[in-house]
Amino acid sequence: MSDPLAQVVGLLQPDLSFAKLVEGAGAWRIPRSEEGRPFFCAVLEGTIRLEVHGREPLLVSAGDFVLIPAAYDFTSSSTAPAPSRGLSSVPIEVRPNVFRLGDSMAEPDVRMLVGYCTFGSTDAALLVTLLPSLIHARGEGRLTTLIQIAVEESRGARAARDVVLARLMEVLFIEALRSSGPHFPCGILRGLGDDRVATAIRQIHEQPTAPWTVADLARAAAMSRSAFFDRFRQAVGMAPMEYLLHWRMVLAKQLLEHGQASVAEIAGRVGYGSSSTFSVAFARHVGTPPRLYARQQGA
Repeated sequence: MSDPLAQVVGLLQPDLSFAKLVEGAGAWRIPRSEEGRPFFCAVLEGTIRLEVHGREPLLVSAGDFVLIPAAYDFTSSSTAPAPSRGLSSVPIEVRPNVFRLGDSMAEPDVRMLVGYCTFGSTDAALLVTLLPSLIHARGEGRLTTLIQIAVEESRGARAARDVVLARLMEVLFIEALRSSGPHFPCGILRGLGDDRVATAIRQIHEQPTAPWTVADLARAAAMSRSAFFDRFRQAVGMAPMEYLLHWRMVLAKQLLEHGQASVAEIAGRVGYGSSSTFSVAFARHVGTPPRLYARQQGA
């Protein structure tokens, strides 16, 4: 049986090795304006306030992990004392890869691992649309354990420290996705948390070339067609056939990037009866004909 979450993570190729240890004391505030880079934060001690454009402010406490797959405007700050709105702090490196915020003379009341994740996939933008815009995992024992191991590793100077930290961050990434899915209003994580919807998602991932219809997927989920359609759309945030198209295009782009199959072969491998039908669907969904897309990727 295919594992949809494993497939998405495997295609994304996340690298969370760009982490630094940040300590804070007193009042501090860091506004960030990004270009859609994935941001993550694992709070080791204390509590911080996270403000993301268009969302209610969020308190992130020790043991919590936050991931913003495509970050733009957001601000992190101390909670006590609360900083003034006009404050903009500059992190100061006090030790190799260890930065300080706020009062440099006071004992830190906040420690966190923060950084920017990179996705190796050239199709990351399409895959990220399957994930929630913000992931906040909290109160999970496994996450707390992983974070504690990361803290010990970040403070030491043992051999292969950076390699171990990178692997820990990747596991944190997967564990955060896995543990927080049911708490989101929609997305693949929410869908996988619903047994009926998850059955349909797994069928799509296991057999993307099958001539699926809503009725077929509804039968697999043991539901009526209308009830399944509404439940799927509410959980995943898109209709079943839209999700099927989305996933087929992800697979098609991967095959085109590898450049080891013709357009006609790829069409058959992602569920299309002819290269012309596939080309029209691909161009409409991606914005570029498949042959031109392959050339642009250097395939």
